[in-house]
Amino acid sequence: MKKLISIIGTTGIGKTKLAIEIAKHFETEIISCDSRQFFKEMNIGTATPSAEELAEVPHHFIGNLSVQDYYSIGQYEKEAIQKIEELFQKHDVVVLVGGSMMYEKALIEGLHDLPEANEENQRKVEQILEEDGIEKLQSILQDLDPEYFDKVDKDNPRRLFRAIDIIWQTGKTYTANISEQMNQRDFEVIRIGLQAPRETIYDRINQRVDLMVENGLLKEAESLIPFKNNLALQTVGYSELFKYFDGTWTLDFALEEIKKNSRRFAKRQLTWYRKEENINWVNFENSVEESLSLLHTLNIKK
Repeated sequence: MKKLISIIGTTGIGKTKLAIEIAKHFETEIISCDSRQFFKEMNIGTATPSAEELAEVPHHFIGNLSVQDYYSIGQYEKEAIQKIEELFQKHDVVVLVGGSMMYEKALIEGLHDLPEANEENQRKVEQILEEDGIEKLQSILQDLDPEYFDKVDKDNPRRLFRAIDIIWQTGKTYTANISEQMNQRDFEVIRIGLQAPRETIYDRINQRVDLMVENGLLKEAESLIPFKNNLALQTVGYSELFKYFDGTWTLDFALEEIKKNSRRFAKRQLTWYRKEENINWVNFENSVEESLSLLHTLNIKK
């Protein structure tokens, strides 16, 4: 059976480096499941792999969209599975990497047969977001489905939109809608998670935000002001800077908020991964050696 090696872990932990080393070892290619790195205009704020890193190993689903494009998790699942099957024609192993938990889940487990987005519902939730802010959407979802609310990325409007829309359409909670058994994939998934002490994760996040600023994050965000209401840009690293550009926040406060919100996202990732049972954890400081040793133990060879 073909093998999909999925590299997961919190933001800023070193997933890109590990994925590249594993892909080089198996002479294979990388599929990204980082939903923010799909957008070509958001390189700095999403820590997209550098040109040098992209040149080391073929990558797919990085910079393949514009922030003006609509792209659903369903579209991603369909296109990424198609690409994986294509890669399996010439490779026994393919590497998946990214910290977008629902996108990884969609790929390794499949999506439930949920209805397409309802245009009227979409207009309603977009109006709520525009008039009352994301807090109102959070409150609506919490009332409709507290169980899913505890798990969802609460700061991602797209996730909130989708869950509320499905609940309104079906009359059932989102949790109930996604509780049905999924079809099995015809490839084996080996999940490798990078772990580090929480303080280390938070320190790395803070340092990475500082590096993004040095690398031109402000200029990148400023160039995206015309698109600030697009869903792709309702995300950490950009929404905070838009409040600086419109005079609501000082720059220092905006940067601290980016760090704080990035740490909060890492905390949600940790909570998500703790509930998963099939992750092989490796130490972030020795991740390449530990991962290759693990894969050798599992008899996964070039």
